[in-house]
Amino acid sequence: MRTLKKNKEFNFVYRRGKPAGSRDMTLVAAKSRYGGIRVGFSVSKKVGNSVVRNRVRRRMKEAYRTILPELSGNHSLVFVARASIASAEFSDICTQMRKLLERAGILSR
Repeated sequence: MRTLKKNKEFNFVYRRGKPAGSRDMTLVAAKSRYGGIRVGFSVSKKVGNSVVRNRVRRRMKEAYRTILPELSGNHSLVFVARASIASAEFSDICTQMRKLLERAGILSR
C-alpha cells in the first residue's frame, strides 16, 4: 500500500480531485502522474479523541487493504472520515468504501 504523506500531496488531491460521499466517509479521487494508486486517510478531531481517531484510521486502512487487489489505474485517493464512522461496524465501512470506489470508477470489475 503506497500512501500520501506530505501536506502538498493531500492538497493536490483536494484541489484536483472529485469528491464522492457516503454516510460515514468521503472519497476524494484525482488522476495521478505516478504509477499505481496512492492513498491517504484523514480523520479530524470532530470524530473523537486520539484513541478513537486512531482506531478509525486503522479500520479504514484495513478495509482499504481488503479491496486493494481489485483496484486499477493511476490515482491519488483521500478518504475523509465523518463523525458517525466511530460507531460504524467494520462491514459497513468496507461496503461504503467499495461503493465509493465504484462510483469514482477506480474499482475494476
